[in-house]
Amino acid sequence: MARLSDRAAGAVGSLGEYLAEQRRHAQLSLRQLSDLAGVSNPYLSQIERGLRKPSADVLQQLAKALRISAETLYVRAGILDPDDSAEGTDGRKVAGVVDAVLLDPALNERQKRVLLDVYTSFVRENAAPDEPPATQPPARKRSAD
Repeated sequence: MARLSDRAAGAVGSLGEYLAEQRRHAQLSLRQLSDLAGVSNPYLSQIERGLRKPSADVLQQLAKALRISAETLYVRAGILDPDDSAEGTDGRKVAGVVDAVLLDPALNERQKRVLLDVYTSFVRENAAPDEPPATQPPARKRSAD
């Protein structure tokens, strides 16, 4: 778990930058977003500047106001690990792809979930290919007669 808390400490600044970017993308002022989310204007400003780490509840309120996934903000804040189990065929974590999907504002939540499900199934399929037992001869190609 130390890995997550280390990541959380480094993610606060990027969370604030991401929130500010999403707020601008939604064409909302700081005051408008604070009103919509039910958080104070100074507190939201401190979050955006990376001075405060908001709770999961505050992140959920902000996500709802911005019409983005709360999960996306949890990942950005280091509260949620995007996908601990997915590994590439070379054993490296594929969190970069998961982050990209979760953070893409062009996708809705259903699309993100479906895309990640498909991606994860492909990664698992390629990471652990089923090998035939050693006692069976390799399959032969059929020739067209």
